[in-house]
Amino acid sequence: MAQDQENFRDSIGTIDKEGNRAWVFPKKPSGKFYKYRKYVSYFLLIFLIAAPFVKVNGNQFLMFNVLERRFNIFGFPFWPQDFHLFVISMIIGVVFVALFTVAFGRIFCGWMCPQTIFLEMVFRRIEFWIDGDRGAQIKLDRQQWNAEKIRKRVLKWFVFFIMSFLIANVFLAYLIGSDKLMEYMTDGPLQHISTMVSLLIFTAVFYFVFAWFREQVCIIACPYGRMQSVLLDNKSIVVAYDHKRGEAENGRKKFRKNEDREALGHGDCIDCFQCVNVCPTGIDIRNGTQLECINCTACIDECDTIMEKVNLPKGLIRYASEDEIVKKEKFKFTPRLKGYSAVLVILTGVFVGMLFLRNDLEANILRLPGQLYEHKEGSIISNVYTYKLVNKTTEEITDVSFKLLSHQGKIELVRHENFVVPAQELAEGTLFIEINNSVLEGNKVKLKIGVYSGDKKIETTTARFLAPRSYK
Repeated sequence: MAQDQENFRDSIGTIDKEGNRAWVFPKKPSGKFYKYRKYVSYFLLIFLIAAPFVKVNGNQFLMFNVLERRFNIFGFPFWPQDFHLFVISMIIGVVFVALFTVAFGRIFCGWMCPQTIFLEMVFRRIEFWIDGDRGAQIKLDRQQWNAEKIRKRVLKWFVFFIMSFLIANVFLAYLIGSDKLMEYMTDGPLQHISTMVSLLIFTAVFYFVFAWFREQVCIIACPYGRMQSVLLDNKSIVVAYDHKRGEAENGRKKFRKNEDREALGHGDCIDCFQCVNVCPTGIDIRNGTQLECINCTACIDECDTIMEKVNLPKGLIRYASEDEIVKKEKFKFTPRLKGYSAVLVILTGVFVGMLFLRNDLEANILRLPGQLYEHKEGSIISNVYTYKLVNKTTEEITDVSFKLLSHQGKIELVRHENFVVPAQELAEGTLFIEINNSVLEGNKVKLKIGVYSGDKKIETTTARFLAPRSYK
């Protein structure tokens, strides 16, 4: 008997007994939580679409230009030299998601994941508008290819393609920058064939995901579903079925008017299957916490509606932990949560400290590869270097010069003396450092060099100076 009850774990709801794709036709959700989810989703959609087009101090609000290795996060520009900051920010994001998973299960998937938001709040709503609700969709899927089915399918596929194309453009704005995207759009696709091909590839990927792959992303492709099985415990608050109340002593039973279910030993679950029909991943929440559940709360709203109709208390399916259902224990801030919170606070503090300590200009001075020192008149030893200056600000840095801080000597730049580093750009060139051999100690001397804008020192860097061994 116990083995039979666990058979559902041997397969997933989107695969039939023959191993073929079992298409999910979820019922259109409605209710209190769905209304809240719509508010959150529309806010996040607006944010997601607007973020690459909003500027903060001249910087794109969010940009992940992998090709040019330039990143903007909340208006702060990050260069390859700041990669450690980018890594720490990503780790903070992972720890934040892990913390909320330990506390509230897969709530990120149901409320904030872009895959869920686009699928449930954009593409499925388009599908409900064109094909109708669950029953109409099943009927349309089974009927022959007549004029009605062709018209609805072509219209839906066309609208899906347009939406995928628009999403691909927004995605491209994150990668190459909104200004460059607008420039390409103004020039026309024929002037930028490679970009247009990339855009069509992105469109095809999004179309495949939202028109066909759908919930399989959450079940098969996304690693977060596997991650939650490691993080969840009996104290985690998830979308849960109250099996104590729903099953009672003799299990669930169909509803009959004026029947004393309590006297017969039956639970409050009337086995209407509406929680299954509304589920976007096709699972039965009454089987307990499952990998496929994305905590979207659609089953909560549907069950509450049914309970209200049959005059039974709401909350048969609700946000609850296993310990709350079985032991009536309330949520507690467990040692695991305290540990994750401490790690999150420490990482956030380190990240904020590094942001404040980050210089506006990054300077690197390296000896020219393959070049030895040069003897000059008056016992002067000369080394040749290349320099790279990265301006991380939105304003140009003018009248830039170099000065030796650790030794007596001089620095000579090739072509020009003082120069300008443009805003958010890289300036590079060649310079010579000349030092009298009498002040050199050893054949490899560490120099300290100051970078100045006018009379103001804006950065300090180091370089290795090569000298003859006889001058130790």
